Amino acid sequence: MLFGRAAEQAQVDRLLTDARSGRSGVLVVRGQPGIGKSALLSHLAERAAGVRVLHGVGIESEAELPYAALHLLLRSELDRIDALPEPQAAALRGALGMGATAPVSRFLVGLALLSLLAEIAGDGPLLCLVDDAQWFDRASADALVLRGAAAGRGGRRAGVRGPGGVRPARAARVVAGRRGP
Repeated sequence: MLFGRAAEQAQVDRLLTDARSGRSGVLVVRGQPGIGKSALLSHLAERAAGVRVLHGVGIESEAELPYAALHLLLRSELDRIDALPEPQAAALRGALGMGATAPVSRFLVGLALLSLLAEIAGDGPLLCLVDDAQWFDRASADALVLRGAAAGRGGRRAGVRGPGGVRPARAARVVAGRRGP
């Protein structure tokens, strides 16, 4: 139970309802350290019955390693890469250190991510739940945000440190935490 977070919980529940009905969405939870962003994301995961969840966490020490965060996000689904068209599969394997070490096309990695997310989702909603997104490496963040925005059914939810304030936006809803009960 989250105390004093009724508005934020309602927004989370609304986005889950949207995902279950086939509408894609993004939710960014912003605020200072210690205000309950991770708790709100845990609430979201608990409420996600009937929604497939991929969970990732940004790690500060890996923020400079290209595709490190994407590898963590996809770690439970890496066996599905073989279902992708071969050029996409090869690009994603290369990006994740599972194949050839030739230079990887960021566009092809993004396309492979989009295809893999569609494969994972199947016919149902998919939630990519990310905590400490400020520590995502740039290549992973770009692939997830740019390609994931077109993914259709599902959504991306992230917790990020930063200034608070509730500012709904067209592409993303921003829910800010605040200190208190």
